[in-house]
Amino acid sequence: MKRLLVALALAAGATTAATAQDVPEPSDYRMDHYRAPVPATLQGGTVIEAEEAHTLWEAGEAAFIDVLPRAPKPENLPEGTIWRDKPRSSIPGAVWLPNVGYGAIADVTADYFRAGLDHATGDDPVHPVVFFCLEDCWMSWNAAKRAIEWNHSNVYWFPDGTDGWAFHDFPLEEVKPFPTP
Repeated sequence: MKRLLVALALAAGATTAATAQDVPEPSDYRMDHYRAPVPATLQGGTVIEAEEAHTLWEAGEAAFIDVLPRAPKPENLPEGTIWRDKPRSSIPGAVWLPNVGYGAIADVTADYFRAGLDHATGDDPVHPVVFFCLEDCWMSWNAAKRAIEWNHSNVYWFPDGTDGWAFHDFPLEEVKPFPTP
C-alpha cells in the first residue's frame, strides 16, 4: 500500500523537498550538483544561522569569505562583443574568492584560495572565518571543509549565505573578486 501511495504521488508530480537533516555529511568533497540541499553539519566546523553570522559580522572579529563562483568569459564570443561580469552583492567587508568551492580545484586555484584566506585572516589559522555562498550551495561547504583540512581551527559555515542574509534585511554591498596574486 505504501509503495502504491508513493507511486501515485510521484505520478501526480508531487515532490518532497530534502531538508538539511535528510542530507548526510559526506566524508569527502561534493564533486557535482553544487546547488542542492546541504547537510546540517560540518565536521570540525561550526554551522551558523543568519542571526549568528550577523552577530559575528557586527563584532568585526571574524573574516567573511564569499565563494560564489564567477562565470568565465566565453572564449568563442565574436570579436568586439562586450562582456560584463555579473555583479555580486555580498556581506559588507567579505572577501570574494570565486571558484574556490569546487570539489576538485587546480593548484593555481588552491594557491589563490590560500592567498585570499591568508589575507582575510591575517595569516592566522586560529582567526575566526565564516564561509558562505548562496542557500543550498555546496561550494561554501567544500571551501569550509578545505580550510579545516588546512588547519584553520575557527571555521564557521553559513549555509544560508547571502540569501539568508538578505531575507533578514541585513545589508549587502557589491564586491569585486580578490585579485589573483
